[in-house]
Amino acid sequence: MNIHIIGGGNLGSAIAIGLAQFTKGNTITVTRRNVNLIENLKQYGITTSANNIDGITKADIVLLAIKPWQVDAVIDEILPHLATSTLIASAVSGVTLEHLAKKVGSNYTALRIMPNIAVQYGASATCISASSQHLIKTKTIVELFNKVGTAVIIDEKLMDAATVLGACGTAFALRYIRASMQAGIEIGFDAKTALAIAAQTALGATKMLLKEKAHPEQLIDKVTTPQGCTIAGLNEMEHEGFSSSLIKGIKTSLKKIKE
Repeated sequence: MNIHIIGGGNLGSAIAIGLAQFTKGNTITVTRRNVNLIENLKQYGITTSANNIDGITKADIVLLAIKPWQVDAVIDEILPHLATSTLIASAVSGVTLEHLAKKVGSNYTALRIMPNIAVQYGASATCISASSQHLIKTKTIVELFNKVGTAVIIDEKLMDAATVLGACGTAFALRYIRASMQAGIEIGFDAKTALAIAAQTALGATKMLLKEKAHPEQLIDKVTTPQGCTIAGLNEMEHEGFSSSLIKGIKTSLKKIKE
């Protein structure tokens, strides 16, 4: 497929790199007004341009990774150059399917996606939403993003929540790893070793969950013994509000995104 990504910021570039590395046979173009900032993408075989419509007539998928206030102007710019078969996928937070449908008209298919920056490493948790009449057409997008992590179709009313849990959640997970690293230093490790252990342990826990499809508590039980150090540490964290603070943080982020 010919994939045209408009917006070469952190997310747009991460998507491009992930697709370039983990899918085959696709032609990928990324546009950004200051094209010098995305020159590094060329090493992955990605075409870069400062012109949003450069080569867009051949696009099978146009992916918008821009700011919300740029959406209307960009759609007005590119729409006259698109084939009606082109899928328009918006990774723009807060821009609804209804708004996209009004802008692109009845001849085009527009849907929403929410990957996270781990897409660059083939590890995104991507959520996809489309209107009922376009659900069949989302298959192409689902298959594409399943190659760079996981992809699920959700109701649009959950897209803000998906942004918080799946995209903001990357930062929350990294903050946990940072805290583990700091604790590791306090109990005797140098910073490099502490980070390596903390990061690999988080990766291992995640792989266990995904492979065994178990509830986290079932796996926690495997590493806790009566009167052991694990349960003592867990209980102390809970006494200090570990789970509560994380839940509150996620809910606060969702409240903010809806403002």
